[in-house]
Amino acid sequence: MKKLQPFTKSLIAFFSLFLASQIAVTPCTVAVVSGKATPDGRPLLWKNRDTTARPNKMAFLQGSKYSFIGIVHPLDKEPKNVWAGINSEGFAIMNSASSDLAESTGMVGMGENGIFMKRALGECADVADFERLLNETNGKRKVGANFGVIDAKGNACFFETRNSSYIKFDANDPRVAPQGYIIRTNYAFTSPVKYGGGGYIRFERISQLFQTASAEKRLNVPFILQEAARDLVNEKLHSYPLSAPKAFDPATPFYINTSDTINRNSTVSVTLFHGAPSPDKAYLSTMWVLLGQAVCTAAIPLWAHAEGIPEVAGGESTAPLNDLAIALANYLYPDERGHMRQYLNVTRLLTYGGDGVLNRIIPIENNVLEKTEELLAKWDKQKPKKEEMLVFQKEIADWVYRSLRESFPDIKPE
Repeated sequence: MKKLQPFTKSLIAFFSLFLASQIAVTPCTVAVVSGKATPDGRPLLWKNRDTTARPNKMAFLQGSKYSFIGIVHPLDKEPKNVWAGINSEGFAIMNSASSDLAESTGMVGMGENGIFMKRALGECADVADFERLLNETNGKRKVGANFGVIDAKGNACFFETRNSSYIKFDANDPRVAPQGYIIRTNYAFTSPVKYGGGGYIRFERISQLFQTASAEKRLNVPFILQEAARDLVNEKLHSYPLSAPKAFDPATPFYINTSDTINRNSTVSVTLFHGAPSPDKAYLSTMWVLLGQAVCTAAIPLWAHAEGIPEVAGGESTAPLNDLAIALANYLYPDERGHMRQYLNVTRLLTYGGDGVLNRIIPIENNVLEKTEELLAKWDKQKPKKEEMLVFQKEIADWVYRSLRESFPDIKPE
């Protein structure tokens, strides 16, 4: 085989990075929830990230003013883009790409969404700072996004943002969000383009789920992680696979197309930010993350205050937790021909090892939720040293990884 010349290698590396930054502006399902609507009075910020760039990992970064943790792509060395994150002040941000807000054609007009979020995490202490940043950069940025933000002061907002303008939606304002939450997929409510963007089926489904949870007063971390983020229902097709009969014939497996479900074939990570109870306790702001498709992994908690990332969630190249989730997704989406990659094998999902994939993942996650809640109650009374947070998040992430490997012994990461 002919060897590549150094210039050719550099060119390939450049376009790999370019592709990684551009490819990550695909559909997402997101929500911001006011503390007025949550049982504990703390705001929530959620993102199911969808992209064809499957590898995800966590990184700890230093900005111009504040340090922060966030989702990055492994190919994006010394990351230029962050796809969701939280900083040392308790300010968190995520986005959903909204092509109907782009002011130029194609993805070029919204190619700096990740760059802009990284800048915001490094510069903004709260939502007011973020709005100032928007005003300063009007006409100078290249974005097309619904940016969701929360802070340690209890602010919770969406900003439908274009290159030269933005419109704010405040989840604490009953005139804007009578139920205390705002949902977005991949279209804007204020776009000049009629029926532009996408994600209309997902928007209708998540709206129903949130309305039910709100009425039952359980808009909380477990609901979003275990119900909303993992939802596989497509009501347009009357498809309810998780409540379907489990007596399947492996010779004729049952498949569903997950292009329009909340847990999609292109879902590569889930981030859920649990805001601080008060400004003086910003260190309690928690980032829950699932590094992989939601039905293929378990959530782990991370804190910007810890100033570090567990090896299984970060790593020098890819994240072991993410590698395992990708391998499990390959098992659940076994047909690689053309668009068959969109079809999830429900038979495998519900019958793996006799009890099914989720019946092995959820108990692991429940244990993490319980242990984290106990520790957060302790830290609420006495601020922990960053070393204590660092040790706990490493121990719990390592335990999750070991537990998943034991639960899926025949699933081998590449």
